[in-house]
Amino acid sequence: MLIGIVRHGQTDWNAKGIIQGQTDIPLNEEGISQARALANRLSGEDAIWDAVISSDLMRAHETAKIIAEKLEIPLLAADIRLRERAFGEIEGTTESERLQRYGSDWREQSVGRESDEAVSIRGLEAIEDLMKNEAGRNILIVSHGSFIARMLQVMCADLQDTKLGNLSYSILEREDNSWLLRLHNCTKHLEAHLA
Repeated sequence: MLIGIVRHGQTDWNAKGIIQGQTDIPLNEEGISQARALANRLSGEDAIWDAVISSDLMRAHETAKIIAEKLEIPLLAADIRLRERAFGEIEGTTESERLQRYGSDWREQSVGRESDEAVSIRGLEAIEDLMKNEAGRNILIVSHGSFIARMLQVMCADLQDTKLGNLSYSILEREDNSWLLRLHNCTKHLEAHLA
């Protein structure tokens, strides 16, 4: 089984450096263009994806819909467990606002941020359900930056944590009882889009 993991396209909050978390913000025009760029890339490559699934948040679901329509594959019902990490009090704030309110160590403070463990538990449950319910099919997941980064670290033990850009594309392959990373944080479709 292959699992593809895609970060949603850009939103206005992404462009302004505002933490979204589980706040439901739609794609902006650039985000729609980015989603189309990945959809075009995938439609020109070997057809390996059988279906697309996303979180229920607009920005991920809109991205998934664009990809599913271009590839002419099913868009599965959205899964709330694929949502972005909840960021509590800091959702809706910029870096300068966070520094002003909480200081430079805001990442270490208790601001209602969902823990790594909680993200991992719900994410792994969603993956295990996909493996059971979609056995024999390759599924493309559209989700969110912090969620994806956490899941990649849990599923691929030696992976370094790196910033995932909008519409980054990764591929994992299930082999025996582990996941092998076949592609990580690829954005070559966006380079072509910008050119």
